[in-house]
Parts: sequence; C-alpha cells; structure tokens
Amino acid sequence: MTNLSITALAGPSPASLPLEIAERKGTGHPDTICDALAEGLSVALSRFYIERFGAILHHNVDKALLWGGAARPAFRGGEVLAPIEIFLAGRATAEFHGVNVPVEALALETSRNWLKDHLRFLDPERHVRIHSLIRPASPDLADLYARAQSAGAALANDTSFGVGFAPLDALEQVVLGVERELNSPQSKASHPAIGEDIKVMGARQGDAIHLTVACAIVGRHIANLSGYFEIKTAIKALALTAARAITRAPVEVEVNAADGDTAESLYLTVTGTSAEAGDDGQVGRGNRVNGLITPYRPMSLEAAAGKNPVTHVGKLYNVLAQRIAAAIIAEVEAAEEAYCYLLSQIGRPIDQPQVIDVKVRAKDTAALDALRPRIAELTRAQLAQANTLWREVVAGTVPLW
Repeated sequence: MTNLSITALAGPSPASLPLEIAERKGTGHPDTICDALAEGLSVALSRFYIERFGAILHHNVDKALLWGGAARPAFRGGEVLAPIEIFLAGRATAEFHGVNVPVEALALETSRNWLKDHLRFLDPERHVRIHSLIRPASPDLADLYARAQSAGAALANDTSFGVGFAPLDALEQVVLGVERELNSPQSKASHPAIGEDIKVMGARQGDAIHLTVACAIVGRHIANLSGYFEIKTAIKALALTAARAITRAPVEVEVNAADGDTAESLYLTVTGTSAEAGDDGQVGRGNRVNGLITPYRPMSLEAAAGKNPVTHVGKLYNVLAQRIAAAIIAEVEAAEEAYCYLLSQIGRPIDQPQVIDVKVRAKDTAALDALRPRIAELTRAQLAQANTLWREVVAGTVPLW
C-alpha cells in the first residue's frame, strides 16, 4: 500500500492546550433533524432498491432545509401558529427497468415516522409540512455508478476526503455524555418538561470545564415561572451528574443562559424544539460522524447523512477514517492518539484511496518505526470493509451525527 503514510502526530494534543472547545447538537436540534431525515430517506431508498432490484441504485439525498415555523408557547399549553416546513432535495433513481420508485411517498413516510418516534410533542401531520424535491440523477454519475455495479467494485463518485481521530478527550466525552443523558428515556420519564432540542457547548480553560446547555422546555409541563426555574435546576443537576461520572475536573453548568425573569423571556416551547419558531436547520451543519463538533480537531465539512452508502466517499471515508483511528488506539497499546485522513479520487475503487495519511502519537516517539507494520495492518483491515460498509448503513447501525 504505497499510498499509505504513517508519521508521528506533531503538535500538542487539544487536551494539553490552555483552552479547548467542543459542541454537540442533540436529537431535536433543527440541524440534527435535517441530518436524520436525509439519512432516513437514503436508507429507505436503499432498502426499496434492494427488495425490488437486488441492488442499491444511484441516489444522493443529502440536501435538506428546515424552515422554522411560528408558535405561541405558554405555561400549561401554547399553540403552533404556523407549521415547520422541511424541504428534502437531491437526486435518486426514480425508474428502473420499467418500475417506478415511489420516491416522494418514501420521503413523506420516513420523515413523518422519524419525527413521531423522536419528538414527543411534535405532531408530524399538524405541525410539519414536508416537501419532496428529489429529481432524477445526472446521467454521468448514474453511468459511473452503473459501471461500478457491472464491474463488481464500487467506484468513488467524488474526489473528496474524510477524517477521523481517537480517542475522545475528557471535554469531548463530557459534552457527548451530557447531551445523551439529558435526552435519555430516563431523564424524559423523570422530567417530561425537558424537550429534545438540546445543545451542549463545552469550554475547558486549564482543568476547569464550563458547559452552556441550551434546552427547550415544554410549556404544557410547566405551571408557572417558578416551575420553569425548578426544571432548569433539575437539568443542571442531571448535567453535573453526567459530567462527574466522566471526569474529576471542576465542572460548571449554565442552563438557558439567555433567559430573563419574565415569562416572555424564557426558552419555553410548545413542541420541545426551537424549529417551531426560533431556529432553522440544514444538513451538514451539525455533528460530525463521531457525534461532535470539534474545532480543535481535524474535521470534514462533508454532510455524511443522505449520501448513498455504496460509492459516496463523503459518507464512507469519514466513517472509515474514524474507525481506523479508533482501531489503532484500541489495538496498539503504545498509541496515545491517532488521526486519519483519507482522500478519494472520482472513478477509483473506494477501497483504494488516493491518499491514506495516518498520524500517531506514541508514548515513546522512537518506537513508532516498530509500530508501523501493525498500524498498516489495522488500516488495511478497515479499508477492506469499504465495499461492505453499506450493509451496516442500511441496517441503521452506523451513527452519523
């Protein structure tokens, strides 16, 4: 594998710097909603293609826009005044061998099902309008995809790159863990006023971690102003408990920092998401495939959600790069930190990247030469999964945000 470079990871780890920032957008954030609906449509199309034609046909439905609605939140109630508008766009094979593919019906069905399953107080029929703007694929990319299928090897449909790193440091683990705890079934059961739209922004200065949590509060479960501040206190306690289970560092938490002291100045919602009135969303603006936004780490701007799982390296290489880095940390005891960069070339087999750049921080820098054969072996093993990764994606077992 002559295009594989394995070098020492230079420069300080983000965890060793005086300051570090990390962010996570939760289930009900408008950007996360867009990612979820785009990926849900891709999975639904893939399953339909497999069932009817025996193979996944060309599609990329990785463009989605959420236009927020209008609402009047209130204690013990509130109402949605204008629905959220969601526009799903992209390209998909709509007809094959004389059989029509119900692209629009799949878009509507999968989107409404996801919204119903993940946003407890949002009615997909009354509170949301979904617009399917999917058009047929361009002839050149469809031809490239068809040639790949006939050749029995998936060919990259773009010249793009993916990146990954491991392990998560303390701040990153805390940010991820706090959002997951606040959006967990047990937190919702004990505190039903906690909405799904939760964003956690973490900043570490020295050893101290400060978390700013933006959490949509559902008005129907809050009686008055004092009840609102009580739920804020409960959210803070849950966040601190989750953080302290991960780190011994000092942690401070602020919840809904922009709140005032009147009912009109609170983060109160009808549906548990700011999409009802306060915010809009778009695919690719949220979490990377490791579930975080990490400006102190290498990141790709690719929107992984919605891209086809067979040839689109904008999805596959971000997942594979993450897995390569994680495998190195898990299997090479002397490795403390690993970064992986994968670059494709359009028309080239997806398991043969144009560039594979692996950077490793070892406990003993001088020992890296001895580690190279094992690192190369692990990298090759992960890349060998490139042509079968689609099975996991279609099964819904590959996290993308």
